[in-house]
Amino acid sequence: MLNIADTLHTWCCEGRPFALATVVHVTGSAPLPPGTAMAVDADGNAVGSVSGGCVEGAVYELCQQMLDERGPARRARFGYSDDDAFAVGLTCGGEIDVLVQRVDPAAMTPLACALDEVVQGRPTAIAHIVDGPDRFLGSTLRVVGEGGADDGTIAGLRAAPEVTAQARALLRAGRGGRVEIGGDADTCPERVSVLVHTQAPRPRMLVFGAVDFAAALSQAGSFLGYRVTVCDARPVFATPARFPHADQVVVDWPHRYLAGTEVDERTAVCVLTHDAKFDIPLLRLALSLPVGYVGAMGSRRTHERRIDLLRETGVPEPQLEQLRSPIGLDLGARTPEQTAVSITAEIIADMNRRSGVPLTQLTGPIHR
Repeated sequence: MLNIADTLHTWCCEGRPFALATVVHVTGSAPLPPGTAMAVDADGNAVGSVSGGCVEGAVYELCQQMLDERGPARRARFGYSDDDAFAVGLTCGGEIDVLVQRVDPAAMTPLACALDEVVQGRPTAIAHIVDGPDRFLGSTLRVVGEGGADDGTIAGLRAAPEVTAQARALLRAGRGGRVEIGGDADTCPERVSVLVHTQAPRPRMLVFGAVDFAAALSQAGSFLGYRVTVCDARPVFATPARFPHADQVVVDWPHRYLAGTEVDERTAVCVLTHDAKFDIPLLRLALSLPVGYVGAMGSRRTHERRIDLLRETGVPEPQLEQLRSPIGLDLGARTPEQTAVSITAEIIADMNRRSGVPLTQLTGPIHR
């Protein structure tokens, strides 16, 4: 639902009831992932999408029924129809489950409060019960970042503390997901499925080397939603004017800066200096940290020499295997802009544990 958070927040502030349709499960190939939502207000205004167009009309009608009937939340399934090309269904061949519920802002305090946190850009998770006993279906819990107050209870749900704990863990990891909770007769007999929507702080991209390639990469990284830092020890080159798309430009020795800054499993470290006096201490440290990606620019010869020097400093083989060098995918890139696409494509594939092989050479579902 975070795809339409701004509009939902406005409707909540205005006290305007609306029906919310959320994709809660996807089977096979479908246009949009779980968590994507569409909403319809009492005046018939619609926002968002659940299928990219395939079943929007049917979902719109369900939303209007929910507003008129004021009934409990319910699920609906949409899939591909072989018998009638014009039937309601997904022409891409997949199936989606949609949870449709009425939202009265006056009675949905956790959701309204969570949306307020989201639009202000604060780290927030919304734990949304999408399967289980009817009395819990559609209920939400709000979990905020460090220092915030959570809405930690749902009337009658003994597993609420576990829901909050799972949502907080996903928020720390910077990703959403679906978790199954309960089903234990001794502690929590009700089994519920919870879809956790998260707005985490932007992941970081640390670009070392104030070169032309870094300017293009910082622009590409910013476009992908990264908080980009460009770092170089040479003040004449590391200036904000040269890197207008970077969130931060730092003048410091790369390894010293990396040692003192915060990183996590979503952080991408891109070393573009291809100068041993910068590269070796920086890569030695980067490969020992719990970051998501470490890549280094340079020719094959530079790479081989770099690996030898890293071995001499004691970097173990398992860490060396994590180094993406020469950096980027084989796209034939030559310009800084093309190279930035090559690097970011590799980061996307690496973070998602995908091969980077053309889809035409693969079989099976596109989205796994």
